[in-house]
Amino acid sequence: MTVINEALEKIQAAKKITFLTGAGVSTPSQIPDYRSLKGVYAGIEQPEYLLSADCLNHEPQKFYQFVKLLYHPSARPNVIHEKIAALEKTKSVWVVSQNIDGLHNQAGSKNVVNFHGNLYDVYCRKCGQNVSWQDYLVCDTHQDCGGQLRPNIVLYGEGFTDATITLAIKAVEQADLIVIAGTSFQVAPFNQLLYYHKPQAEVLAVNQTALAIQEPFTMVQCAAEELFDAIKI
Repeated sequence: MTVINEALEKIQAAKKITFLTGAGVSTPSQIPDYRSLKGVYAGIEQPEYLLSADCLNHEPQKFYQFVKLLYHPSARPNVIHEKIAALEKTKSVWVVSQNIDGLHNQAGSKNVVNFHGNLYDVYCRKCGQNVSWQDYLVCDTHQDCGGQLRPNIVLYGEGFTDATITLAIKAVEQADLIVIAGTSFQVAPFNQLLYYHKPQAEVLAVNQTALAIQEPFTMVQCAAEELFDAIKI
């Protein structure tokens, strides 16, 4: 039995699955990742600073010009998002995603924790009003009150809300199968969520490069869309 077939059997057999997803889940939708040779950070000095609370506060136009590069409004869910959403018809499914593109929600997944937020959720820092992302891409000043607009994403130097952490932990705790997909799984605190899985839960990782996880798991080293395309619903 190939490792892909073994992974497919685990997914079919599981009753409660939690997917922990990263940038590799969205690259088939033509959304670039961050750190690859063709990623968003390629050729940019101090990209983490450009996505930091310090940059937002002290050099807001530099932050704004960079964050606009992360928007890909024409992107659509791919087979990975679609299969995860379809699995909800027969199983208890949760998604905890590092991605800020909202594609899991767009695909129809109901139980989604956007761990790092959502680019398309924009609000005014002065009055708190929600504003359309379309307006934000035109100007980062709120027309109603003159306040600064920003996307509701977690920037470097910002903390996570207790509600987000609690819901993500709950999603991991309830699963009998954890599927890590499209992520190197090296960024904390996201990679620390695995600590909360049930002792009897199985862990499956699907990624183009092998992961180093300090506990038993099944590694499927391939593009995530290759495995998900083979899932029968």
